[in-house]
Amino acid sequence: MLTSLDEHELLVFWTQLFALLALARGLGYLCRAVGLPTVIGELGAGVLLGPSVFGRLWESGFEWFLPDSGIQSGALQGVAWLGAAMLLVVTGFETDLGLISRLGRAAAWVTGSSLIVPLLAGLAVGVALPSVFRGELDDQTTLALFIAAALSVSSLAVVGKILSELGLMRRDFGQITVAAGMANDVVGWVLLGIFAGIAASGQISVADVAMTLLGLGLFVLFAFTVGQRIVDHLLRRARRGGVNVGGGITATMIVALGFGVVTQWLGVEALLGMFIAGIVVNRSRFQQGQVTEHLESITASVVAPLFFATAGLRADFGLLRGEALMWAVVIVLVAVVAKFAGAYAGARIGGLTNREGMALGSGLNARGALEIVIATVGVSLGVLSDTAFAVIVLVPLVTSLVASVGLRLSVRGWEGTATERERLEREEALARNVVVNSKRMLLPTVGSPNSIVAAQVMQYAWPDEAPATVATVGDVATSEDLEPIRNVLFDRQFDEKRIKSDDLAGAILAEARLGYGVCALGLADTGQEGRLLSPVLDEVLSHAPIPMVIVRRARNQGTRLPAAFSRALVPVTGGRSSRAAQEIACSISQSLGTELVFTHVVDRPDSRMGGLGDLLSMRRAGATSSAADLDTAERIVQDAIQRAAEYGVSPRTDVRSGSPAGSVMVSAAGDNGVDLVILGASRRHVEGRPFLGHAVEHVLDTVDATVVVVLLAADPQPTG
Repeated sequence: MLTSLDEHELLVFWTQLFALLALARGLGYLCRAVGLPTVIGELGAGVLLGPSVFGRLWESGFEWFLPDSGIQSGALQGVAWLGAAMLLVVTGFETDLGLISRLGRAAAWVTGSSLIVPLLAGLAVGVALPSVFRGELDDQTTLALFIAAALSVSSLAVVGKILSELGLMRRDFGQITVAAGMANDVVGWVLLGIFAGIAASGQISVADVAMTLLGLGLFVLFAFTVGQRIVDHLLRRARRGGVNVGGGITATMIVALGFGVVTQWLGVEALLGMFIAGIVVNRSRFQQGQVTEHLESITASVVAPLFFATAGLRADFGLLRGEALMWAVVIVLVAVVAKFAGAYAGARIGGLTNREGMALGSGLNARGALEIVIATVGVSLGVLSDTAFAVIVLVPLVTSLVASVGLRLSVRGWEGTATERERLEREEALARNVVVNSKRMLLPTVGSPNSIVAAQVMQYAWPDEAPATVATVGDVATSEDLEPIRNVLFDRQFDEKRIKSDDLAGAILAEARLGYGVCALGLADTGQEGRLLSPVLDEVLSHAPIPMVIVRRARNQGTRLPAAFSRALVPVTGGRSSRAAQEIACSISQSLGTELVFTHVVDRPDSRMGGLGDLLSMRRAGATSSAADLDTAERIVQDAIQRAAEYGVSPRTDVRSGSPAGSVMVSAAGDNGVDLVILGASRRHVEGRPFLGHAVEHVLDTVDATVVVVLLAADPQPTG
């Protein structure tokens, strides 16, 4: 039977939430402003409102604010546990198991050593702790296990935040720190689950531990196989009609709570199941970025601050007197020194430099959510006393400060090696690469020749491991119509999907929202004089949420399948879409050996220039065009050449002048004898329809070669 809070208890409850959230957010903001993790301010809010400060400054007011009432305390703890659950789901979102597995020998040594050294040190300290640290369970061994777990792990959230604020996330040691932090989190939750099971049973039984580990192993296996498929199905249905943040949040929380129920039933802490749920949900190809962003925002701004503040509220630092204070100092020192020593030793054994070892030792000292959860679980199970709880809350306050300050000192004036700087530049370019970042491809089709050429472009430009979906809308296309597309994609993983709908554009858009990275469309005949794009393509381009590739086959061929692309003209500008077109062209060149001709049009009435050399000569000679125009042209062409070099491609250059640019591009295509033109465009709207720009539309309408037009979502820069 549920027991309701009376009017006074409700007033106190709402006052508690108001005060805790307002002060936690305020102090968190102040900490962030001075370069400290927000968790310090959030924990500090609870400490200020708890018995350590408020309880001593105004005893009667504190008794009103935090009465000794089981139902009152239970309501507040329920909110805190919700915060812990949400925090673990979000932590799962941020956990990349692939990163842990990809990093090599150094990461393995750092991860293992940074866990084992503080774990052993924590066990030694836990065994020696006096009885004042034991809870109602009064079991020294279980106490030692919980102390060891709290001292051995790092906080991925705090580590990541510090690295991000300092701009160190993509540094070599930053990646190892993140990987080790992830591994620390994973191991920490496993340890918590096992130790909680031991505490609940009241004894350490090898058979019980083995059964717990077996059950946990089977659950993890289920989660990442059958569970992953179930999650994919739920999330796919949630976004069936387009972006559905509410449906995605509902599906995510149902999965998280379900996983939590299973792990709790197995005798392992429910929070571990929620952590695994976050990983599984984030791995789904149907996950919506808006869903994770909303959940992360709600967690970071509301429920996590309430959880940390409630933890601080429970900590009574006034208990740390005499012997307890001495042991508190020992525990904090062991936590800092053991974690630093373990990470530093692992780094040096793994072949890293002294400075990298110091940075890793400092960064991995950051503690936060997991330690607080361990302390909260330990108190609820009767393993830890209030004194022990206060000490464990003190550990992340001190160690997060040590991590932040230590990292700043370790990296001051250190730019890393030349190899590392080169990698960072390369990664920055790859982060914007439409080919690399498009893991799944969509090809809507009715079996037209243009769709066949679009399939060929996808086949040659995108990596073999990127799967494709061939979606036929309506009953126009037959199996025979699709046979040429199957032949093009025969060695790539692809599936066929038939969508029955009278709304062709709506059906294509709905499918495009289901986690694809790029959509390729063959240009359909409009049947209208003077109209380049069909009404269906107009609608798709107006609302497409992902990059689009429009393909129009060559007009001088009578066969369905085009000849191999031997030479391609690639107009280069400074826009994002132009860079994406260059990436696709270079990828095709890698696959087929296609010769690339990079052309750039300088808007001036003079006659044709030659290659880049002519452009440089003109600039040095002070030719009629403005120096600024020539400088810009040189920079654009040089950037394009450098981008091609990253693919191992050496393009020719054909720099021209004239106006309009579209006519100049068509002339360049004819003069160079190309059978393929690849160019970028931006999405604009003119008279209620998408407008690709005069130059792009003129090329599409005029040139005889196959034309590929690349459009990015929200590209602000016009092309041509």
